[in-house]
Amino acid sequence: MIAYFLLVHRYPEQFKRLFRAIHDPRNFYLIHVDKNSGPELDSGIRDFLSAYPNAAILKSEKALWGGYSLVDAALRGMAELLQMSPDWEYFINLSGQDFPLKSQSEIRQFLTANRGTEFIKVLNQQTERPDTMARVRRYAIESEDGIVQTDASRPFLQGATPYIGNQWMVVSRRFCQFVTHDPRTDRYKAFYKNTFIADEGFFQTVMMNTAVHGTIHNDDLRAIDWAPDGLIKLRPRTFTIADAPMLIANPALFARKFDQSVDKEIFTALENHIRGVERPPLQPRRQPALVTKTLVAA
Repeated sequence: MIAYFLLVHRYPEQFKRLFRAIHDPRNFYLIHVDKNSGPELDSGIRDFLSAYPNAAILKSEKALWGGYSLVDAALRGMAELLQMSPDWEYFINLSGQDFPLKSQSEIRQFLTANRGTEFIKVLNQQTERPDTMARVRRYAIESEDGIVQTDASRPFLQGATPYIGNQWMVVSRRFCQFVTHDPRTDRYKAFYKNTFIADEGFFQTVMMNTAVHGTIHNDDLRAIDWAPDGLIKLRPRTFTIADAPMLIANPALFARKFDQSVDKEIFTALENHIRGVERPPLQPRRQPALVTKTLVAA
């Protein structure tokens, strides 16, 4: 069984197509509607989910890009899903602008074959992404109006190494239990509350500096086309129907991002693909597992 956590902030009809595409009565689903999106979106999604007994809504809070509020939402989502059922094995987080590339049967088959593996993008932030070290060195403050990076500098956590990736992951129940409830993770939570873009480093750093998890595979199982975008160095390019052949052939389980205001045809193409194509069992994508790391006393 799989526990899905979905972050939604707009496009209710697009969310409904995503939900139907990933729904399976054996799974569990928890949806967080960004409080910034207003009561109408929240109400509409609640009405839609009332037909699904294995779905629930997480208490809405404001979720700001770049802020720890996104980490907090994921931690609250993990904790709530752990209470919803003792049976699920994997946690998968998605945004409302993601879409699956495989059926739930295929995804379940893949995860069963790779039971215990953690799928998450991980890079040593100091050696491989030194350009991002200001995110953790400069003291950041999140407020109702946004995130401010102050000029105050501070050292990283003693005895730990910072890691970076992105916010998307497919991780084990064991890791979810550890990161939400174990007091050994408290110092990471306290530190990352005042970092910039914490959701792209918090979970990687906890996992790589502790031992309560499975084998780490440097892959988030997503198809994302990162494209330059002004002051933001890279953003996910929006997929359209022209990308359908590439996405259908892609070994990833999910893709992002999609935008119904740009192209609706791509949803139909992927829905038909998921429903109608028989494929051989999925194998892990050919990327090396991270088998060496620096451990500290967690």
